[in-house]
Amino acid sequence: MGKNIQQLRMPIVKKINYYIIKNFLGVFIITFLGSLFILVLQFFLQHINSLVGKGIGLGVFIELFFYAGLTLIPLALPLAILIGSLMTFGNLGERLELLAMKAAGISLWKIMQPLIILVGCISISGFYFSNNILPKTQVKMWTLVFSIREKSPELDIPEGVFYTEIPGRNIFIGEKSHKNNTLKDIIIYDFSRGFTNTSIVVADSGKMSFSVDKTNLLISLYKGETFETLPNNAKTRNAVVPYRRELFEQKEIIIDFDANFNLLGTELLEGQYVSKNASQLQHSIDSISTKIDEEKNKYREDFLRNKYYNSYTGSSSAFAILDSTIDAKGYNFQDILLNTEKGLQEQVMLSSINRAYTIKNDLIYNQSIINALIFDARKHSIEWYKKFTLSFACIIFFFIGAPLGAIIRKGGMGLPIVISIVLFIVYYIIDNTGYKMAREGIWEVGMGMWFSALVLLPFGMFLTYKAVTDAVILTTEGKLFNPKKWINALIALVKKKKKNI
Repeated sequence: MGKNIQQLRMPIVKKINYYIIKNFLGVFIITFLGSLFILVLQFFLQHINSLVGKGIGLGVFIELFFYAGLTLIPLALPLAILIGSLMTFGNLGERLELLAMKAAGISLWKIMQPLIILVGCISISGFYFSNNILPKTQVKMWTLVFSIREKSPELDIPEGVFYTEIPGRNIFIGEKSHKNNTLKDIIIYDFSRGFTNTSIVVADSGKMSFSVDKTNLLISLYKGETFETLPNNAKTRNAVVPYRRELFEQKEIIIDFDANFNLLGTELLEGQYVSKNASQLQHSIDSISTKIDEEKNKYREDFLRNKYYNSYTGSSSAFAILDSTIDAKGYNFQDILLNTEKGLQEQVMLSSINRAYTIKNDLIYNQSIINALIFDARKHSIEWYKKFTLSFACIIFFFIGAPLGAIIRKGGMGLPIVISIVLFIVYYIIDNTGYKMAREGIWEVGMGMWFSALVLLPFGMFLTYKAVTDAVILTTEGKLFNPKKWINALIALVKKKKKNI
């Protein structure tokens, strides 16, 4: 009999698993696309000053938008899983479907199992993406960003102010006529050959256009004059500066101004940490660590050889100065110094101070080189850990969202979205704190990058335990989401204190 019941229950469990996965995937895909759009929008707002005003075509922006979206996928996955799992189980609880499943003898852990497998697959896929595809997309994205930053700004000279975006020249236009594309009251300051050899061009009117290849700006000027300073060989400050004046009816000026969008080569970022997978990052970390040890040994040997054991060498050293007048062997250096004449003492002290400054500067320089290598190694280590921590965050957020949704039993786009955003902000703050601590070397890199997981994992385990054991800690009827009960509890507490007084 029990065997027959179990056989009848198997198709029901499979249908329930399919139903839960279908509900989760629908919410997950929508929230994932929404989260990704918000993150991409944040990326563009962060770099908006470098992207606007450059005359970039729509195709370049679409390409940048595409690569930015791919780059931000590992960050959007945890948020989408958190919202998706919270809303899925919140909807099941609100519609009393969880209660029906439990009444049928299916535990919450059994209900969560298909999504645990699915989220595990998503996490593994996220790691594969971060390790194999993300380095290439990051190279493409940052190459586009740097190329846009290097592009000359769009030539849009305003009226009545000096335009300073053309290197070596400032251009003033008094008035624009859009009918015949004519400019009036033009002033051009040319200091491209240095401020001691400047020229000023003033014209009543003119026209501007680009060359065919858009690498030069062609300016045609009418009815004006040119003032140009000439080289002055006079050494006195009040000498008259010679200049040359030229009147013209028409004058052509050619200015180097590349208006094209030139994509930089990807080799600029090929050797950087953003372009490497986990194995390449580990190889770079080992290489940098070996180089750090070699540099430390090299500086230690150099210091002992040239700064300590060979202190007597050099004709300007303090020992050499004393040895030239006194037999210093067998005597205390301080006694010898006190027995010498005052002028020689000052010379010895000055030599010692100079030598101390030299040694100090050498140490600072050597330490700066080692610190740069250590910082580079930390950046590689941080990128290596990121490939694991972001995938692991997907699992943590599922074990926070799913039991929390089952506990609060509230679906829809209201309360679950608010709770998810709050939790993700807390995660972001904790994760960013650990990242900065690891980057600055205050914490070990592993500790800093796993800090958010160490904080949130116990919270997820606690919620899962409470949900599986049917413990009611957060409900809409409870005090947490009922302001009236909060007020009544506060009033009762105040009255109790007054009675005690």
